[in-house]
Amino acid sequence: MWTEDRALELLDEVLEELYCVPFEVIRCIEVGLLCVQQRPDDRPDMSSVVLMLNGEKLLRKPKAPGFYTEVDVTSHANSSSTILKPNSHNQLSITMLDAR
Repeated sequence: MWTEDRALELLDEVLEELYCVPFEVIRCIEVGLLCVQQRPDDRPDMSSVVLMLNGEKLLRKPKAPGFYTEVDVTSHANSSSTILKPNSHNQLSITMLDAR
């Protein structure tokens, strides 16, 4: 939704009915995306996050987040012949996508 300029659609309807400022919502989403960057060096430290959320620091454009796989999970889940290979760059942690 972020890449399609539909970030405000992420906002829950209950919160949308309350007083909220669209600019602040988009800023929070953007800061959140910066915090989940693939490379740790691309992620802001907490003092920068606070400044960004307060509007005291300019935001850089987020890259693809660390959990972005570029794979349509639903099409692979229905295919028994397709095996998804786990990805781990540091060989210490692996995230497995699993439906609830």
